[in-house]
Amino acid sequence: MLVGAGMVAGAAAACSGGGDSDGKDAVRLTVSPESGAKAGPESPIAVRAEGGTIENVTVSTEAGEVAGDLSSDRTQWRSRWTLQPGATYTVGATALGKDGRTRTVTSSFTAATVEKTNDVTLEAPSNKETVGVGMPIIMQFERPVKDKAAVERALEVRADKTVEGAWRWFGDQEVVFRTKEYWPAHTNVTFDAHLSGVRTADGVYGGKNYSLRFKVGDSQISTAGEDTHKMVVTVNGKKVRTIPTSMGKGGARKYTTTNGVHLAMSKEDPVTMTSSWMGISPGSPGGYSLTVYKSVRISDSGEYVHSAPWSVGSQGRANVSHGCINISPSNAKWFFNLTQRGDPIVVTGSNRELEVDNGWGFWQADWKDWVNGSALKRSVKTSPPEDASTVSAENGGRAGP
Repeated sequence: MLVGAGMVAGAAAACSGGGDSDGKDAVRLTVSPESGAKAGPESPIAVRAEGGTIENVTVSTEAGEVAGDLSSDRTQWRSRWTLQPGATYTVGATALGKDGRTRTVTSSFTAATVEKTNDVTLEAPSNKETVGVGMPIIMQFERPVKDKAAVERALEVRADKTVEGAWRWFGDQEVVFRTKEYWPAHTNVTFDAHLSGVRTADGVYGGKNYSLRFKVGDSQISTAGEDTHKMVVTVNGKKVRTIPTSMGKGGARKYTTTNGVHLAMSKEDPVTMTSSWMGISPGSPGGYSLTVYKSVRISDSGEYVHSAPWSVGSQGRANVSHGCINISPSNAKWFFNLTQRGDPIVVTGSNRELEVDNGWGFWQADWKDWVNGSALKRSVKTSPPEDASTVSAENGGRAGP
């Protein structure tokens, strides 16, 4: 419901210039929600001018200014994101009438509190992390999300280079952003999840907003051939090292290194590897427990690129591992130090394909299939932070509620 300027609390109707402010050429300025209201978190903040144009809108909370968009004819302003449950909003708006006079109104209202919130864990990347060109943005929700489209509309990825990307859902609690092609090297990325007040399911709302900034570092791509017994490492398109390898010995699917585009998920030094993943306890026949150094994890099915002094004699000529990419201690130290999370490690020549949901196997998905996994069935293009969306009246706010 839009409220007339005269009904806004305090109406602060500061009129200036000649003419009768109540005449037919005077601007009429309305604000919604009405002053003193208890508004639902999904309620938009709207300002409308009749008989004139909006000159300035300022909306603020204790957390800062609120972003909004001004229509091309400058007669309507609307907040960009949902409301922070429990927060108090102060609105100030000024419009110019055909009579040359200005009218200013102020208003204050409170967003309703909610009983259930849906918290989020940002699995990757970390704030201020320097990452590889394949890095996804991974979000895990505490509760199932039913209104996935509403959530997607609240997710904003911006960068200082234009890149096409899309969100894809894995079940009801995980959503992942991936670019169509690898990120350009040395790209600065901003991610804002304006989830506060977004209804994720009946009676369940986003409780707060989330933000992170990260930088894409050098383009570091490694290609490991199961049949060539070597891994070629390139940095910014230039080959920097060829590393002899020993990969999965095969004979059984569980001993076969997965084929396709992996990403460096973590660096672990050391890590204890056991036979438990095969269903064999370390103390049983055929079981093992090894402390392994300089390990780069590349899947959830137990695959690493790691130091393997015990297989140096086979590296470069035979595959003898349980599925990991074995390299020498000196090469492992070099590779470990070089690696950024999100660096692509591409395995070729194997007959076992990496599953798209095995670790960060997201690059295994065809782009069309990836976009179809979006609730909105569309891709988005990043834009620099300073050019994001339509600017609000005058400076407007940049931080969501």
